[in-house]
Amino acid sequence: MADYDLYYWPVPFRGQFIRAILTFAGKTWREQDADTIGQLLETAPKEQPIPFMGPPVLIDHGHDFVLAQMPAIALYLGETLDLLPATPQARALTAKVVNDANDVLDEMTRDGGSQMWDAASWQAFLPRLQRWMTIWDATGASHGLTATDGFLLGTHEPGVADIVTATLWATMGDRFPDLAALLRQTAPSIAALTRRMQAYPTLARLSRESRETYGDAWCGGQIEASLRQVLQQA
Repeated sequence: MADYDLYYWPVPFRGQFIRAILTFAGKTWREQDADTIGQLLETAPKEQPIPFMGPPVLIDHGHDFVLAQMPAIALYLGETLDLLPATPQARALTAKVVNDANDVLDEMTRDGGSQMWDAASWQAFLPRLQRWMTIWDATGASHGLTATDGFLLGTHEPGVADIVTATLWATMGDRFPDLAALLRQTAPSIAALTRRMQAYPTLARLSRESRETYGDAWCGGQIEASLRQVLQQA
């Protein structure tokens, strides 16, 4: 039996952070299919394994525990898999990094596809995306991260903050090479950290398997199509 059950759509988007943490820790999980997720979404909250609006949802069989919301799951896994730093300050910063990553996904998809990208809106957004990149770069710099060495929060071993950071920028950059180039130009130490983290055999394997399973898909739907269109026109 797998260690966990993960309810998330078959794309390397918000649920990819959970997959990456589990992979890094050497854990196994079973992916629930879209039909099962759809049925669960239609279930009354009091009858769901945990009341939730949308995936990801994670079932931890070892602790008989169910949790929703990506940041909550990431931090729970960090706690139970010994992937959080020792001090309360560094743990709080880890939570900030995870929530920042969640915010970037919301902004990249224009609040879950409530609007589509066009050339004008994308050009207006680019400085904000670069600011997000420099926020990561400044965070790492304040804790000794360089383009050749270190982890995001100055720890001696990689943790949730590093896994989430690398998953955010590597997955996005792999699907949209122009954004990978923008990260290298705007936040070179984060681009380097991302490469170092993705070189870990577990994360490299996840990247290969995700490419084989999901192809070019990132978030899917019309919002991804509109993003690809503006990037092709840029």
